[in-house]
This record gives sequence, C-alpha cells and structure tokens, in this order.
Amino acid sequence: MSDFTMINCCLVLAACLLSSQAVWSQRVRVEYEVTAYPNGSVNLRCEFTNSGTTKLTQVSWMFERAENDRQNIAVFHPQYGASFPNKDFEGRVKFTQGSLENPSIRIDKLRMADAGRYICEYATYPSGNEQGTTTLIMLAKPKNSATAIPVRAGTSEVVVATCAAAQGKPEATISWITTITGRYNHTSVPESDGTVTVKSEYRMIPTPVENGKEITCVVNQRTQMEDKVFNLKLVVEYPPTVTIDGYDNNWYMGRTDVYLTCEADANPEPSEISWTVATGQMPSSVRVEENRLLVRKVDETVNTTFVCEVKNRLGTGKKELVALVIESTEDPSSAGVVAGAILGSFLALVLVGALVTVLIMRSRRQQHGYSADGEQSVYGNKTRLFGGKKSSKNGAGANNNGPIYTYRESDPGALTEKCNEFPHMTSSTPTAHDILLSGDLNEAERRKFEAMNDSLEDEEEDERYDRFSGLPPSYQIHRHEDECAPYLDDDMESQRDGSIISRTAIYV
Repeated sequence: MSDFTMINCCLVLAACLLSSQAVWSQRVRVEYEVTAYPNGSVNLRCEFTNSGTTKLTQVSWMFERAENDRQNIAVFHPQYGASFPNKDFEGRVKFTQGSLENPSIRIDKLRMADAGRYICEYATYPSGNEQGTTTLIMLAKPKNSATAIPVRAGTSEVVVATCAAAQGKPEATISWITTITGRYNHTSVPESDGTVTVKSEYRMIPTPVENGKEITCVVNQRTQMEDKVFNLKLVVEYPPTVTIDGYDNNWYMGRTDVYLTCEADANPEPSEISWTVATGQMPSSVRVEENRLLVRKVDETVNTTFVCEVKNRLGTGKKELVALVIESTEDPSSAGVVAGAILGSFLALVLVGALVTVLIMRSRRQQHGYSADGEQSVYGNKTRLFGGKKSSKNGAGANNNGPIYTYRESDPGALTEKCNEFPHMTSSTPTAHDILLSGDLNEAERRKFEAMNDSLEDEEEDERYDRFSGLPPSYQIHRHEDECAPYLDDDMESQRDGSIISRTAIYV
C-alpha cells in the first residue's frame, strides 16, 4: 500500500469521526443566542432529541463568563431531583418543567454580569456527555442627557455643550448637528457591570453673536426604537452693549413730547438702567420712564449730552447722545399745511384760467362764423335752400316770394319746405342781413363784405359739382310748416337782393 493510499484512508476516517460527533452533538437542541435586559427575565431552552436506545442519566447547566471558567448553576437528576449549587444564581434560577426530556431553565432578576455562555450538558449511556451552548447578550438602554453650558464671551475655545449616553450596552454613538463653527470629541468609559458610558463635548470660541443659536445632539443605540434627539440653545454671556434710539436731529424750540429710548443687548438681562446728563442736573422738562427719556418741551436746557448707563452682573455699558436744539420760526407741520394750501390755490387758479380761456376762444369763433369743431359754418351740415336764385354781381336777385325747400344730408332724398318769412327771429346776435340794412357800414366796407359772400358762394358751387357730379340724388318735395323754426337763427345770411340763405353748404 502506497503512502498516498494511507493518507486518503486517514482523511476518510477523520471525516467519519467528525460527522459522527456532529450527529451526536445535534441531539441537544438549544437557542444559539438570546438577549435580555437588566432586572428582567430570560428562558434558556434545552431538549434531547432522537435519544433512541441512549439512556439519559442526568442534565446540567453551566455558566461560562470567560474562557475555560465554567460554573454549575443547575443540575437535574431523575432520582435525586434539582440542585442549584452556585450562590450567585441562588433564588434566581429554576427549571421550567424539571424533566430529562425538557430541562429548560428560567433566570430572573438579571444582572449585566449574567451575560456570557450557558451550556446545557446531558450525561448519557453509552455515548457519554452531549451538550449545546446558548449565548446570553445583556443589553442596557443608555441614560441619555445633553446640556448647554453657559460660557462668557471671549477669545479662547471652550466647551459650550455636552451630550452623554451613560451605562449602555452596546456602546452608543453620538453626533452633532449645527451651523456653528466648532469641533467635538468623544470619550468612552467601560463600567464595572459591563456597560459603557459615552460622552461628547462641543467646543468653540464664544461670541455674543452665537448666543441663542441652536445645536442638536443625536444619540443612536441598539436598544432604542429611534434616535434620541436633544435640541439645545447656546448660552453665551456678555456685558451690556448700549444704543439710544429716537433722536431725529430735529429738536427745534417749542417742540413737545419727544422720546429717547435706551436699548441694551446683554446676557444676562440688565439689572439696572439709568439716565444722566454729562454735566449739571437733568433738565426740568425731562422725565425718565424706565429705559425711556421723555422731553415734554424742547428748550435751551435740553441742548446737552444725555447718557444712558446699563448694568448686569458681568459689567456696565453706556452710551452718550448729544442733543442739538435749533431755532424754528414756525411749526414745520403748520408750514407744511400752509405750503399745501398755497399749492392747491395756485392749481385752482390755473384750472379756472384755462376754463375762461377756452370759453372766450369758443365765443370768438362763434362770432366769426365758426362751428364748434373749428370749421366755418358754410361748410357744416350740407343744407340748401331752393326757391331763390343766386344774386348777381350787380345786386339784382330773383323773387323770393315763393316757397323755399331744403335738402339735408342726414335725410337723403327728402326735400322739405322752408318758410321765406322770418317774423319770429329773436336771436340777439345781428345777422349779415341786419348789418347790411343797418347803414353802419360805409360804402367801402359794404363792397368788401359783398365780395366775400360772392367768393364763398362760388367755392360752395364748385365743391358741390366736384363731389356729386354724375350722382344726382332723388328728392321728395313736400311742404313742411314745422321746418320754419330751425332756420330762424343766425345760420341764415342776407343777400344783396334781399333774400336769406343758409350759410351751411348744400348739394343738389
């Protein structure tokens, strides 16, 4: 037999032995790991399976706190009963059923020192001892805390907040959340009972600006359902910084009820606020109301320097304000009212003047024969009187005793009769006919006026034929007694032959 064959045979034999041992060890069934808390209870289960022809004689529970340091804590014999030889577990351990088939035990009033390995061992015949091991893990919820440490503003780095997770198992982790510039450090301290205390400190250079700012400590640990969160506000102490508000550089003689307010930024809060003047006594017109100073009436006595002084337990802060009293001839508020009244009056006068100007210009246009839209009335609504002929250059005209008819552009195709008598003319404005008959014009003025009328009529005649050549409208001729009244106004113009004609242009 070769050496190689011998080696193979040895390996197979070893494997068989290991398999046999594994099979035998699997017959003691236990839980691999259990967890518990201090002052609580725990059940350690154990049973022998597939005993077959194997005879069970006794079962023992052993506690192994450290390697190779075993102590019997419970023994059960079917003839002699149960026994608990270890003093540390006396009164705290017992069998739940008390039989060889189910020798499970219960441990009460657990301590952190109870953590370790628990071995359930059977004494059997003929196979000998068989066992199973359960590891008991003791958990401890940490005692969490956090606090902001009051510090005084300065230039050196100090601890401003602490966070701790004491006597926890397993060890907790601590983290910080903040916008403040700083750094932190952790320390872990094992306790005698197997727990661990973790402490974290946050350090920074404190200034008044950081006072009241938020910083958050977060504790994470296995026994907690969720992280423990502590929201803190930094406490930075500093002496008062003082400001004076309310002065507007407009303290004029006679002004009443002006205030100065002393504001202080301090931590802790100010314990005392006082008002004084730099020299002399406080003016009689001044009254102090806590942090406010009331000047009931401004006069030359308040032309001074006011001092506000604030104290807290860390120190004193003060602020000075120089008040300058100015002369004033009138109350600025009254001056504003007067200025407003003057401006309002000026605007009113401008509006009235503009209105009067418009009315005068309109009246002048009407007197010179212009309509409201700025054109001469001869070119207004196109209406023509029929029944009289255009006067000749020598003044001879046609008979005007017949009926007069009109054509209106607004009513195309309709001719209405117009009266040739004017017994009811009541217009106060003299017409051209009245002027010609009045005799107030000399011969030269009369000829000039007649020439202007002839020129206007010629232009009217040309415009009529230019615009309506080839488009003769149809007319309905009828008498209309009621049409007389609208033409009895200064729209009518006297001709040299004695006839009256409208200045409004008409077309046929």
